[in-house]
Amino acid sequence: MNVSRRAQLSVVAATLVALSATALPARAAVTAERVSPTATVSGSPTVAADPAVPAGVTGHRLDRVALRGSLDAFHKAGMYGAYSAVRDGSAQWRGATGFADIDTRRPTRPDFEHRVGSITKTFTAVAVLQQAGAGRIDLDAPVGRYIPDIVSDERGRLVTVRMLLNHTSGIADYVLPAFPGLLENPGKTLDDNRLRTIAPDELARLGLAAAPVVQRGTHSYANTNYILAGLILERVTGQKAEAYITRNVIRKAGLRHTYFPSSPAIKGPHARMYESFLGMIDPARDYSVYDMSWAGTAGALVSTTSDLNDFYRKLLGGRLLGAAQLREMKTTVPAYETAPGEEALMRYGLGIYTLRMPSGGWYWGHDGAVFGAGTWALSTEDGRRQVAIGYNLMKYQRFDSEGRPLPDPITEALYAHVDGALAGTTTTPPRAATPRGTPGERRAQTLPALPIGPDALHQASLR
Repeated sequence: MNVSRRAQLSVVAATLVALSATALPARAAVTAERVSPTATVSGSPTVAADPAVPAGVTGHRLDRVALRGSLDAFHKAGMYGAYSAVRDGSAQWRGATGFADIDTRRPTRPDFEHRVGSITKTFTAVAVLQQAGAGRIDLDAPVGRYIPDIVSDERGRLVTVRMLLNHTSGIADYVLPAFPGLLENPGKTLDDNRLRTIAPDELARLGLAAAPVVQRGTHSYANTNYILAGLILERVTGQKAEAYITRNVIRKAGLRHTYFPSSPAIKGPHARMYESFLGMIDPARDYSVYDMSWAGTAGALVSTTSDLNDFYRKLLGGRLLGAAQLREMKTTVPAYETAPGEEALMRYGLGIYTLRMPSGGWYWGHDGAVFGAGTWALSTEDGRRQVAIGYNLMKYQRFDSEGRPLPDPITEALYAHVDGALAGTTTTPPRAATPRGTPGERRAQTLPALPIGPDALHQASLR
């Protein structure tokens, strides 16, 4: 195998770990924007005002021109299509840019349903914490107390529920074992498994059988943790985990377009979702129709950007959990290893993380990535200022023959939009120096310089 191929496969293996609307408040100020199929600039759609929204209805704390411009810049940088929702108090803005279908050039819409990947983990963690608040789950109890037939070795005695939720269990991820051949021929493997149904206990078995990548007690992101959390939820409640989460989290939050899919297809209006696999699938292929049983309580949810903002505002505002459980959720561990005396720019709690964006602000939320779809939702700690964005081209990044990242204008534009939306400014994230050396050395060099967010942490965690 040549150097380029080895480097490419090592990066792919690291990225695969990240799977990853209610009625508006009374007198809410809303500006909804969408792509006009007739308006183009240099062949790219521009953003036009939605005629369904009354003229002059604006949010005084939201720079609509800057938001529209930075979202459109995300498309112009190379992203096929994207949709974003931004809030400041009752003021709201929604926008969309680019193409939902690159063949027909069908434009995106702000209200699209979208696979949100690992943002599902926040919903699952809320459900587990609800049961903790009711006294049915002890966060510091060993997982073997609840699922002894599934985790029957020493991990059943030493891994706690909390360790599952903050990814310090030391248990490996199941994604690569669940998709044999994915690194060698991703297009064929993904095509062959489009309609495959896989049970959560089988996903758990695959993750538990895989070799651990870190010692127990160290944060290492693994979807297996949240499959196990879902299985614990089932044993404690006597219900399917998805049914419990739907009834007690999704409906409690009043979300109208968030659901676990019951078929490989998305029910509502949505974009096609294209997977490039770091250039190994060329041209990028649509995987918007896919059996999501492989993600389950770790990453199967469908939602909208508006629903995600509703969810995180209610969560952070204490409307979904009691005060004690919310404090537990926001008790964090460093999400990566730092040098002595260095501050971690991202810390992981129980199904939610906090991170510092390039402009300096700290925010709470999660990101998600599935084959063909990426999502990012962040909020201030009080839930007042929020952004949620979905986009439909994944693993678009490219690397040179030694595994070094090439210039990436798409991710830079993503950060500019998200950070600008949160900070209320137009920002450009700092460029990181090109990392050199062994994978471990690259990891040490990359993390402090790169802003950390969707997929970036997992791409950097090469071992």
